[in-house]
Amino acid sequence: MMDIVRSEWTKIRSVRSTVWTLACTGLLMIGFSVLLGVSIVNSQGNPPMGLEAARVSLSGTLFAQLAVATFGVLVISGEYRTGSIRGSFMAVPQRLRLLTAKVLVFTVVTAIVSTVSSVAAFLVGGQFIIGTTTLGDPGVSQAVFGTALYLTASGLFGLALGALVRHTPGAVVSVMALILVLPQLTSMLPGAWGSAVHHHFTSNAGLQVVAANPSNPLGPWSGYGVYLAWVAVTLVAAAVLMRRRDA
Repeated sequence: MMDIVRSEWTKIRSVRSTVWTLACTGLLMIGFSVLLGVSIVNSQGNPPMGLEAARVSLSGTLFAQLAVATFGVLVISGEYRTGSIRGSFMAVPQRLRLLTAKVLVFTVVTAIVSTVSSVAAFLVGGQFIIGTTTLGDPGVSQAVFGTALYLTASGLFGLALGALVRHTPGAVVSVMALILVLPQLTSMLPGAWGSAVHHHFTSNAGLQVVAANPSNPLGPWSGYGVYLAWVAVTLVAAAVLMRRRDA
């Protein structure tokens, strides 16, 4: 298994498209922190403090999630696009072991990059707006490290959809729709069932771990658990089809 893990690590770090896509995650997090920080400094109002300041410094999360989800798609769909997946299956006939190794390597790499990006965005934002706010202030550490957890899950969602769809543009469009577009549209569904769907739909639930929405009955960790359930169901479906379909 370790040989497969080392092989997957080599694939990730040797393909420029995946490296640059992952780098965009950090650039978006830090870039939006700087832009909003400068904007707030130049405004006439009082700068936010505490948890609100931390949330402002992490405002790039909604854009960074698209970059990290695209990274997840490329990790596996790129092999289908080039046909190199056939060589991977020949080297590792047990396809679930290959998928497991991809998930393990991807999760570790993405979690590290997401954590560094979130902390860096918080610290950079601190140069402009946070002032005396620290990670020890109420709710701040959860917002910062919750962002890292959310981005990691979004990347896994992209990987799962990439394995399921096996087509890069289709998988990228699918993940964008599922975490950015459709969550907003579900607010238009009528009645109690519509409200339940809205609160439990992908990123609406997952973002609770970053910034809890008072109107959502899910708590931070239960919301994140629901988001992980979406990821798990998609990944299981992809695993089943990977065993049954030809490369």
